[in-house]
Amino acid sequence: MVVKGEESDKILELFLKIGLDERTARNTIANNKVTANLTAVIHEAALANGCDRAIGNFLYTVATKYPANALVHRPKLLEYVVSSKIKTPAQLEAAFSFLSNVASEEFKRNEFEEACGVGVEVSLEELTQTVNEIFEENKAVILERRYRTNVGELFGSIRKKHPWADPKMAKQLVDAKMYELLGERTAADDEKPSKKKEKKEKPAKVEKAVVDETPAQPSEEELNPFSIFPAPEDNIKVHTEVFFSNGSVLRCCNTRERLDNHLKVTGGRVFTRFPPEPNGYLHIGHAKAMFVDFGLAKERGGCCYLRYDDTNPEAEKKEYINHIEEIVQWMGWEPFKITYTSDYFPELYELAVELIRRGHAYVDHQTPEEIKEYREKKMNSPWRDRPIAESLKLFDEMKRGLIEEGKATLRMKQDMQSDNFNMYDLIAYRIKFNPHPHAGDKWCIYPSYDYAHCIVDSLENITHSLCTLEFETRRASYYWLLHVLDLYQPYVWEYSRLNVTNTVMSKRKLNYIVTNKYVDGWDDPRLMTLAGLRRRGVTSTAINSFVRGIGITRSDCSMIRLDRLEYHIREELNKTAPRVLVVLHPLKVVITNLESGSVLDLDAKKWPDARTDDTSAFYKVPFSNVVYIERSDFRMKDSKDYYGLAPGKSALLRYAFPIKCTDVILADDKETVLEIRAEYDASKKSKPKGVLHWVAEPSPGSDPLKIEVRLFDKLFNSENPAELDNWLTDLNPNSKVVVPTAYAVPSLGKAAVGDTFQFERLGYFTVDKDSTAEKLVFNRTVTLKDTYSKGGK
Repeated sequence: MVVKGEESDKILELFLKIGLDERTARNTIANNKVTANLTAVIHEAALANGCDRAIGNFLYTVATKYPANALVHRPKLLEYVVSSKIKTPAQLEAAFSFLSNVASEEFKRNEFEEACGVGVEVSLEELTQTVNEIFEENKAVILERRYRTNVGELFGSIRKKHPWADPKMAKQLVDAKMYELLGERTAADDEKPSKKKEKKEKPAKVEKAVVDETPAQPSEEELNPFSIFPAPEDNIKVHTEVFFSNGSVLRCCNTRERLDNHLKVTGGRVFTRFPPEPNGYLHIGHAKAMFVDFGLAKERGGCCYLRYDDTNPEAEKKEYINHIEEIVQWMGWEPFKITYTSDYFPELYELAVELIRRGHAYVDHQTPEEIKEYREKKMNSPWRDRPIAESLKLFDEMKRGLIEEGKATLRMKQDMQSDNFNMYDLIAYRIKFNPHPHAGDKWCIYPSYDYAHCIVDSLENITHSLCTLEFETRRASYYWLLHVLDLYQPYVWEYSRLNVTNTVMSKRKLNYIVTNKYVDGWDDPRLMTLAGLRRRGVTSTAINSFVRGIGITRSDCSMIRLDRLEYHIREELNKTAPRVLVVLHPLKVVITNLESGSVLDLDAKKWPDARTDDTSAFYKVPFSNVVYIERSDFRMKDSKDYYGLAPGKSALLRYAFPIKCTDVILADDKETVLEIRAEYDASKKSKPKGVLHWVAEPSPGSDPLKIEVRLFDKLFNSENPAELDNWLTDLNPNSKVVVPTAYAVPSLGKAAVGDTFQFERLGYFTVDKDSTAEKLVFNRTVTLKDTYSKGGK
């Protein structure tokens, strides 16, 4: 239910009292789930009259990240927060981890306090001594890098020694120590290192562990992210507790007999499923789901179904079904079996009949609007207590198409007074007179996700039903339904969604910008669809490496920066993409001391570390008296920090010769540069600092190979456009720039669709499917600049 009017104003006032800034408070109110959680947390903490900002920020963190399986212990945690016994983010994260493991079991205060560092005080003297020791250990590197030192790594070493120390105090000490060692920050400290310097410093990547000379051993979870999941034979424990409004508690678990029957069918192997809805193209969030579902099965020697969750024929298409299967294979995963929820329509129908017979479902005639209103008011439907025989008769009429669409639904009889809105008599079946893309026209009633998903999990003997955190509140209905039908219950576990900055991940939003042509289809390279990433030149191995690096966490509301994905893309392409010379915006250079018509064939490296005796690591480039350089590599006015070409200045043409600008031909406006005259140094004795990429005329009077280049950038300007009211206005107008006539070396003419190259000094590019025999089209996959690894992986 959306919060409006006076109620919204009251909630805003409440959130402001705990120290939230107005923007954060208003954004929170726009999120119903967080609003409800935060309001409950404030009242549980007895802070409705307000508190200082530090405690308020902790309340917000509790509201957004607290483990849902341990809600019974939340008031105890809030006591520690309010009394400032837990006062650092590290302590709070430790508390979440501890309570998630405890779940609803007995809260052991001593163990909790030890795990969270309660009462541990790190004195100023202790912290100062540690900071001094760490600076002494890394003094040489800090003096060399000065204010470019990765301070985050220094903090990491401090946290290892004092995990419960006050981070603000640590920052003050580090800042003071940096000033003591380096003095005032200079202009040179803010300068970007030159390309040459960056190359020299590349080997220093191994110094990422410089703050800690003995690199920390990776945790078991980093080595094997699937180690957190239990074995199938352990699936006899209580999965979840369903608290009913009458005070009773349902502790959902398998009986020994039921589990033994399950293990007999599966042979004790892990069975998972990847269950996409065929109502759109898969995006990078699905890559994480695939990694979790297929990865767990592969790691345990088990099986993973590709199961199409096709319960809504209105939104599903054969195009999407075909795409999903293709993309799963491209991502490197092999399904044990491809199934459809619609394969189980007969079984699902019979179980629905059984549900009615057992008194757990009824046919309802309320409209969607009435159902919504009654659920908001926690009111029972007028048809909730109709006789079982009557519901059975009406459900049969629904199946036979005798009732109009929208005039009846089958609803589960759950608990309309529950604290969990996913127990408010969820719809199990609805009438839709639409043909189904897989089942054809056999059915006119279709099961809901909430009804079908858990049952098909059980029918397919899934051992681990893994999904994202927004489904966590559905655990109760998932297990309630399996319990009342006496079906095997899989182990359910939720992980955080993968959200990436500067894009939208909602299928609804993606579908909107695709169908309204804000982008060029589902595989537009600007989208985070897997088809778009593939077309952009991103490899499936880079995506899987990115996903593995994030881990299978439960930390909600996390937003992963786009440059983290780009780091993994560069890491892969740097090893696999051969180098070539391409000029995007050509500026003509006539070499006056080289005979017109003469062409030299020079060797250029495909790989930076190419051995001279390996001929396959080189390609030929023509060098003639007409070459083209990047227009941005020439200036009329020179400066000390500029390494390009200028009047009277020299630069080295990569793999060729130094050239010196001797004359400039200007247009009639006396500003636009039309042509440069230069002389080359055949002896190569001169050693200019600047190195330029270039392309030459392959024969007298003939242009170099012409290609089209598409430069892609972030699709949205804001990091989180989805939270904006007018998210479409945030689209980046420069997200796609087309360079219709770039110049390339002749060898590039043999490239095929999907081939990837590094255009030297420009970035990584791949051949697009729009290429023709007359003209190749290249998409920029990613730039050469890497900000993520510099900030710490």
